This record gives sequence, C-alpha cells and structure tokens, in this order.
Amino acid sequence: MNSELYVLPLVVRIERAAPPERTDALEAAATAVLSLLDDPGEWAAELHSWQSTGKIRKVVRRARGAEWRRAVALPGRTVEHRTAEVRVHPPVPLDGWPRDLARLQVGGTELTDTADPPPAQAPVLWANPGLAMSAGKAMAQAGHAAQLAWWASDAAEREAWRARGLAVSVRTAASQGDFDAMAAAGLPVVRDAGFTEIEPGSCTFVAEAPWLRGRVARP
Repeated sequence: MNSELYVLPLVVRIERAAPPERTDALEAAATAVLSLLDDPGEWAAELHSWQSTGKIRKVVRRARGAEWRRAVALPGRTVEHRTAEVRVHPPVPLDGWPRDLARLQVGGTELTDTADPPPAQAPVLWANPGLAMSAGKAMAQAGHAAQLAWWASDAAEREAWRARGLAVSVRTAASQGDFDAMAAAGLPVVRDAGFTEIEPGSCTFVAEAPWLRGRVARP
C-alpha cells in the first residue's frame, strides 16, 4: 500500500451572477469522478497512486472568472451537467497541489436548489437527512458514493452504466429511517473520515441501485 497520501481535486464553477443548482453540482461531481475512474487516460499512474493508499480523499474548491479559466488550463476534464460545471483534476499529493488550484477557496460553496430536480434514475446517491453539509462537502461525499458504487459493479453493469453516460442522481433520503434501512441493506455506504464538518464515522451517503443490493458486507 502506498504510504504517501494523495487527494483528488475537484473544482466547481460558481459565478456570482449564475451559481449552479445544488443538486446539479453534486451530480456533476459524482459523474466527474466516475469519468476519471472509467477512463483515466494519461493519468492512470496518478489514479493508481491515489487508490493504492487505501483512501479516496477528495477536496472540492470553488472558482469563478479568471480563477476558473486558470483551472481549466491545467490538466483535467470538465463535466457540464445542466446548470453545473465541475472540473476533475488528476490526483496530487496532499502537499503538492498546483499553485492555481491551491489558491482556490474551499469555503463558500453554499448552493441551493431553486426548483425540483427531474425524476431520479438509478443509481441514486442518497444523502443522510440528519447531517448538515455544505455543497462542497456534499459534492466530495457524493463522489465517494459514486466511486464505491463503481467498485461494487461488475463489468456488464459498468458497461450499461457507461452507455447511460455514467449518469447518477443525487437526492436526500425522505427520512432517517429510510436512510438507515438502506445503509443496512448491503449497499455501498460512505463513512466519513471526519476531517471537516461532521463527526468521524458518520454515514453520509448510500448508493442505491437494483444491482447493488447485497453487494457490500453489512457492518
């Protein structure tokens, strides 16, 4: 196992005059992570170094205007999803961020939904309704959930998912009981390390799809 800690940088575009919808940003982040997992391209070595640590840490930063243009000029790929634009960059050592990414702010990602999102389609990444998370934190957690779902899917399921453009839906569970029941159903569950915002070990997201039930050993 690689002992050097790597992190996956995600940058969300938040322009003052036209911020994205919160759900769109979360779904874009999850799809961006899936895009890199499915096809790392020239960043296969960086992806291997990141995953070989045994951790899947992600950090979301925000950018607008010239900041966003500088982020886009760096190696990475941008996912556009309805109102949101999220750029995923190849993993970097925790203390080795490119300067133009390191200068971006982590805070200030307080996004809201001004309209109901469209009907959800599997896989659905369900947020824990009992936890308050900033949009940036929730984007990272949704990315974790998508990654766990990808790992739990077999080759045929991944191919079908790929044919749907690696689409995911992100929603908040209707009740704590609903969330807890899914978390106990052998589905991929994100348990947060507790670096920011919430207590270590908190279950933040569950990835739900018909083919995922029973795939993960129950705690």
